[in-house]
Amino acid sequence: MTRRGPGRAPIIAGMVGFAVLALVVLFVISPRVDEKQETSPLLGTLAPQLTGTTPEGESVDLDSFRGEWVLVNFFATWCPPCVLEHPELVQLSKDDGGTLQVVSVVSGDTASNVEQFFAERGGSWPVLVNDTGASGLDYGLKKLPESYLIAPDGTVVAKYAGGITANGPDSIGSSIASLTGSQAAGS
Repeated sequence: MTRRGPGRAPIIAGMVGFAVLALVVLFVISPRVDEKQETSPLLGTLAPQLTGTTPEGESVDLDSFRGEWVLVNFFATWCPPCVLEHPELVQLSKDDGGTLQVVSVVSGDTASNVEQFFAERGGSWPVLVNDTGASGLDYGLKKLPESYLIAPDGTVVAKYAGGITANGPDSIGSSIASLTGSQAAGS
């Protein structure tokens, strides 16, 4: 009977271990996209038209907010990251010092769900509920939540994938401050 050497098992185990280690290192050094600005073909262009009605039947037109900073936020009440983001939007709408108007656009949800959601969680900004998906297409919506920061001249200046934050270095207020050179709203 011939005896073989140590075999292939240790070599294969070593290769698998190296591959796993390489994946872990890649994961650790890869940039995160949650709560961060992303690129969009809309950046630097006029914001697409956005009109609709609130659950109460009031008409809303994005153009009526010209001269103000606007955060267009796409969300749904059934979306867990949207639910987590909502207190940040409430805080932002209270602490912005009047420099920012939030406008939410409901995606794949009902007016009654939205009314209940806002009654339970707060928030008093315009929410468009009759969107047929055209706005999501116009803005290039990929996943919920997604937000677009629009400058007072109507230009899209930032896109945020994932939940936004009211305070801190990656916040909407900090973005406005860096664009205007002023004190950060909400930070």
